[in-house]
Amino acid sequence: MTTDATITVALGQIAPVWLNRAATLEKIVAAVDEAASKDAQLIAFGETLLPGYPHWLSTTDGARFESDRQKDFHAHYLSEAVTIEEGHLDPIADAARRGSIEVIVGCYERPPERGGHTGYASLVWLGADGEVRNVHRKLVPTYEERLAWGAGDGHGLRVLPVGDFAVGTLNCWENWMPLPRAALSGLGENLHIAAWPGCERLTRSITPYIAKEGRSWVLSVSSLLRHEDIPDDVPHRDLFLKENDPLIADGGSAIAGPDGTWLVEPVVGREEVIVATLDLATVYRERQNFDPTGHYSRPDVLRLTIDRTRQQTVEEGRLGPANDR
Repeated sequence: MTTDATITVALGQIAPVWLNRAATLEKIVAAVDEAASKDAQLIAFGETLLPGYPHWLSTTDGARFESDRQKDFHAHYLSEAVTIEEGHLDPIADAARRGSIEVIVGCYERPPERGGHTGYASLVWLGADGEVRNVHRKLVPTYEERLAWGAGDGHGLRVLPVGDFAVGTLNCWENWMPLPRAALSGLGENLHIAAWPGCERLTRSITPYIAKEGRSWVLSVSSLLRHEDIPDDVPHRDLFLKENDPLIADGGSAIAGPDGTWLVEPVVGREEVIVATLDLATVYRERQNFDPTGHYSRPDVLRLTIDRTRQQTVEEGRLGPANDR
């Protein structure tokens, strides 16, 4: 590492074509290309942007048991989910390679190793070579999200290098959880990406706090959702529109420095690819008096364990000789 290192980053604050994977992919690819054209080395997108956040749960009686309406929403959501193994992210991988840019995109992921009928709020990291570097599944879906998403695991709780920076990611209210934050900090994080569905009220309060606690750069990246972003084929569209204001998710993407001050205050109500250059020297300056996992830690008293096992319900082992035939 050198103190004069910098990184140019982008926040892709865009709206999905809600619950339409193919059309939303086109918008994501366009944003990646735009960020690359502005020399960004990394771009991040909001929580489950692809194909969209399950906003219907809080406004259409999402907890009603045996509801045909909720089953319709769920079936449609699953049909538009992302299965990495089926190549659904290939267009983004191509854009990453084309622009030599790291891409972190929030996905509603439907992994085959969990049976293929439950989705997870995942942050999928595609490297500048187009290869998947990491998949972090949200540890605890928040409140009504548990009606749509499964609980993730620690497999993707990692910090990865981008140039001289060490980058970690968390989804939405995971950023309120002290231990995941501590885990990433302990792994050397100095650039934190917090992905949100779109809520300036949240990003304004927590972004500077995380930055100052971790003495790291923090990017809060959010999505938008407006009535015009909802296609005609979404189940019960008329009811959903009736129960929601025209601006359903308002964005709020922002960047705070390691001293807790704003580099970019929350951007509200519009789509924008926000580009900024960050320096590593600011991290070094703020770690002088507080380094949460260095000189201001006591591992002899307090330590944290991470279980990185990718959870599965079935493990296929070798059968014994009597059962081989």
